[in-house]
Amino acid sequence: DFNMLSSIGAFGFGLSQLVFLYVVVKTITSGEKAPQSPWEGADTLEWTQLPSPAPYHSFETPPVIK
Repeated sequence: DFNMLSSIGAFGFGLSQLVFLYVVVKTITSGEKAPQSPWEGADTLEWTQLPSPAPYHSFETPPVIK
């Protein structure tokens, strides 16, 4: 019966929205800040130790890309 299948899918979708809202509220209220460099050993240009957001003209000379 298509109506029953549609109802089960709608309840599953609604439940997933409640789980999503719980995670969003928990994340906002926890107050835990992300570290400056979350990846160990990441030394490429996009993971330089610049503050976030990066300031305008953050490098004196353009970095060398290997």
